Amino acid sequence: MRSFKLSVLAASIALGVQLWALSADSQSRGGSARAAEAPTTVSASGSGSLQTAVLAGGCFWGTQGVFEHVKGVRQVLAGYAGGEKSTAEYGTVSTGTTGHAESIQITFDPAVVSYADILQIFFSVAHDPTELNRQGPDTGTQYRSEIFFADQTQQKTALAYIAQLDQAHVFGHPIVTRVDPLKGFYPAEGYHQDFLVRNPRYPYIVYNDLPKIANLKRELPQFYVDQPALVAAAK
Repeated sequence: MRSFKLSVLAASIALGVQLWALSADSQSRGGSARAAEAPTTVSASGSGSLQTAVLAGGCFWGTQGVFEHVKGVRQVLAGYAGGEKSTAEYGTVSTGTTGHAESIQITFDPAVVSYADILQIFFSVAHDPTELNRQGPDTGTQYRSEIFFADQTQQKTALAYIAQLDQAHVFGHPIVTRVDPLKGFYPAEGYHQDFLVRNPRYPYIVYNDLPKIANLKRELPQFYVDQPALVAAAK
């Protein structure tokens, strides 16, 4: 486990009230006060085969947990993107020197939830797109906000939506989310998969990630499903 996160967990146990307030503040800056406006652009076809989206927005425990509760999502893998296959290993990625970001690969049914919908959820409740190379208590380039596009349609949809949010001044600070081509996605170690669901009382999860799922249910109820789409169930 990363030593920094362990120190945060220790602090969270001793200073629970203070960390809860910090978490709530981070969540409000990330869009929990209200959902970001729906994208005006239309992305890929609403029918046909399953599609994938790769996103990075801080610790993958939380982002995976959020999207496992999204209607139309079939599977969410925690993993690494942005670096080489040879360095796609948790201990190495945690050094912040590999180019990787902790990421998720979302497999979804476009007839139920579109790529544009996925981005609305990402910007509304899954993370704070105004934090540069960090999310909440976690710091480093491996926690950056990034969209890894698989094709030109995803690229255009992502850029158009960011421009839309900027023009509407949805956030109090500039959006720092990067939009880059997907060169490879590498699933994380098995113990990271479904971590939130398997460890709902883990202090880090309680303070930083469970509020995101509550925000999804409250702010974007049209996308929320109670039963998560687990990696374990898909095997």
